[in-house]
Amino acid sequence: MTKILYVDDEADIREIAQLALELDPDIEVRSCASGTEGLEAAAAWHPDLILLDVMMPGMDGPTTFARLRDQAATATIPVVFITARTQSHEVQRFHELGARGVLAKPFDPMTLAEQVRALLDG
Repeated sequence: MTKILYVDDEADIREIAQLALELDPDIEVRSCASGTEGLEAAAAWHPDLILLDVMMPGMDGPTTFARLRDQAATATIPVVFITARTQSHEVQRFHELGARGVLAKPFDPMTLAEQVRALLDG
């Protein structure tokens, strides 16, 4: 079973992403509404991949990512940013931070699980 943690402040997007990912019977999903919740869930649950929204109130995605890297329990978990900010210089910046990949918002729910699998294997 592949464990995916989805972190996004928008409840409707979290719900759609969870439903889309769970179309794959080998994916288990947990979701969080903030970077702080994401840090706690990642440390406790040890997901195989974290899907992380970039723009969130309080602690944004890049800050959450940096804190994940600072904790021994979460430092090696691959992170994929999900964002509407997909201009090439922004995507390059996310890769430079160490992200496994970047998925564009809005995402296609019918292909999200497939995209995530490709990023896990990559």
